[in-house]
Amino acid sequence: MLLKETTCIVCPVGCNLKIEKINDEIKVSGNLCMRGNEYGKSEITNPKRIVTCSIDNKDKIYFVKTTLPIPKSLVFETIKEIKKIPTKKSFNIGDIALKNILNTDADVVITGFHNKTL
Repeated sequence: MLLKETTCIVCPVGCNLKIEKINDEIKVSGNLCMRGNEYGKSEITNPKRIVTCSIDNKDKIYFVKTTLPIPKSLVFETIKEIKKIPTKKSFNIGDIALKNILNTDADVVITGFHNKTL
């Protein structure tokens, strides 16, 4: 039984995956590497995503991302938590703005910034 057809996002190749359930086992086809196989299976059992977002403070807009993929079901809650990060604080690229967000073992790290113009 076909469960899902999707594009693998693990690497830039973007393999077209077909994920099926055969005899109570999840089978992935269309992948060119084992990472695609793992990604396909996780898309059915426990999909995860890296979350990217921004923090707006008085002088800069900081760009952030999670250091690890988090369960897809927690993406919107993660964004809400990121938006609570104090905006008066100044950050450097690479700084951890929030540790272990929602007990996922993922930290929120500063990846860049943009100075606001007046």
